[in-house]
Amino acid sequence: MVQLFSAGRRCGRILIFLWLYLPALTGGLNAVHAQGSTTSLSFTVSVKEASSHLYHIVFHCEGIKKDQVEFKLPVWTPGYYQLMNYADNIQHFSASTNTGKNLKWEKNSANSWKVETNNSDKIILSYDVKATTPFVAANYLDEERGYISPAGIFIHPAGLIKQAVTIIIEPSAGWNMVATGLDSVKGKPNTFIAPDYDVLYDSPFLMGKLESLPSFSVKGIPHYFIAFKPGDFDRDKFMGDLKKIVTAASDIIGDIPYNHYSFLAIGPGGGGIEHLNSTSIAFSANGLNTPEGMIRMYNFLAHEYFHHYNVKRIRPIELGPFDYDNGSKTKMLWLSEGITVYYEYIILKRAGFTSAEEVLKTFQQSIKEYESKPGRYFQTPAEASYDTWSDGPFGRTGDEVNKTISPYDKGPALGLLLDFKIRHETKNRKSLDDVMRLLYTKYYKQQGRGFTEQEFRDECEKIAGVSLPDFFDYIYTVKQVDYPAYLAYAGLSIDTIAHELPIGWLGLTVRDRNDSLFITNTEWQSPAWEAGIRNRNAVLAINGNKMDAKSFNELLSSLKPGDKVKIVILTREGQKEKEIQLGKKKESSYAITPVTNPDPLQAAILETWLAGK
Repeated sequence: MVQLFSAGRRCGRILIFLWLYLPALTGGLNAVHAQGSTTSLSFTVSVKEASSHLYHIVFHCEGIKKDQVEFKLPVWTPGYYQLMNYADNIQHFSASTNTGKNLKWEKNSANSWKVETNNSDKIILSYDVKATTPFVAANYLDEERGYISPAGIFIHPAGLIKQAVTIIIEPSAGWNMVATGLDSVKGKPNTFIAPDYDVLYDSPFLMGKLESLPSFSVKGIPHYFIAFKPGDFDRDKFMGDLKKIVTAASDIIGDIPYNHYSFLAIGPGGGGIEHLNSTSIAFSANGLNTPEGMIRMYNFLAHEYFHHYNVKRIRPIELGPFDYDNGSKTKMLWLSEGITVYYEYIILKRAGFTSAEEVLKTFQQSIKEYESKPGRYFQTPAEASYDTWSDGPFGRTGDEVNKTISPYDKGPALGLLLDFKIRHETKNRKSLDDVMRLLYTKYYKQQGRGFTEQEFRDECEKIAGVSLPDFFDYIYTVKQVDYPAYLAYAGLSIDTIAHELPIGWLGLTVRDRNDSLFITNTEWQSPAWEAGIRNRNAVLAINGNKMDAKSFNELLSSLKPGDKVKIVILTREGQKEKEIQLGKKKESSYAITPVTNPDPLQAAILETWLAGK
């Protein structure tokens, strides 16, 4: 049972702890996993001088009696598929026995330390962790808050990932709350237990001067929102809306697999990372003060929440057990990430936040954004998934950005195509929801594992009742998508015809930064691209005039193909002047609209899809 309770007074302050039981990943792991073992592992995390941005860690390791013991820190954290090189932030590392005798050690790889233990079965490691990055996959500490991404803090003895671990937190004076996804140890304030390191690494900590928003329950299960400086907004309305999102998302699968759930809003920073019964998110009320901003924030929350199904439980087989030393590569992030984007749009529609017209507009924009990326000619969704470790979550940078896509890019369209195809082939008796429920039940609940690429394809084809070679070609090849054929299943048309734009084409997108104008995007093979202009260059003048973004766009909208502009830019090599002749550009709108006279099956598919049935 989840509790929010007072832990009593300590050092003149009241600490409130939100303790959460975090279910195990697979295989029936539980808090008594290590019963009968003589090994005991415990950490004490101290916040003594938050202004120094240093966490002080003391690790007590008992019961491993060897001449040498290797200790490791992960190089990444599940949920963020990039190498984080956490060990670079470790400082003042030392090793000793419980009697205070110093032990020799050496850094034997980028993320491991080998300690000469002299057969002592009680080893104490002490080290500091520099925490300066306010990001959900990193560690951060200042006078007002602390955020711990556990993979970057807690060292494990090599080969003992499945050992239970105890965590003791010593927060800064004046802090009122610690929130985490770990179970607390009864009768021991500030103390938490992880059944193994997989669960520990999946359980971030947020601590400091925090606020707990009004909680809500869905199907009797409580949900919490713990935030650092969330800002000025209607908390009751926001939590009521969040309840609608959680209800709509959980109704898709039909099961809630946790005892409670928490949104950990870390404040300023970036990103969101999903966990089994919580998510860490960057959050500010500024995102709620316009209708468009509110929908963006709700999409973000729906995305991170639905991940506790799709990727944490409905998961590619490569994503658990994890390879903490090298990363876990999979070709199915288009499914784990991209299809989750599809569902964030669906969840908001089913929760009542978007209309039929708005959700169609959302898919139009998503398809148009993907189709405008030249990387679709070079990289498949499967390759983008596998290569995210080297390319980055949003593709490569520099000129190579045009040779890649992101696992997120094509996912919403793929979800739409597969959903409509299944509904069509089964006469609207089955949908993509049925695939997700089957994967959840068969592989997570019954077999306690992920699925292979072939198993995913097999299950889709079993639900559809037909083979799906064309659909899977869109994952493993760069074949052009036949959008009209798939959308017609739901009585929808899509405008894929390229129309010539009436204005001249330069190919630059700009924005204001302070009192300067910067280029944020240069379209591939545009006149500006061919002239050698690239992103992040500063625009000093156009036709001899200094401009802001508004006047820049007004000028371009008045020019025709063949007109010339003189642009002065500032690059790393210095100031350059270019004269560029504007070209012609053809563009498809990808506007999605219902057909005038749908047949009964088309009408039924569109109606039930929009209604969430």
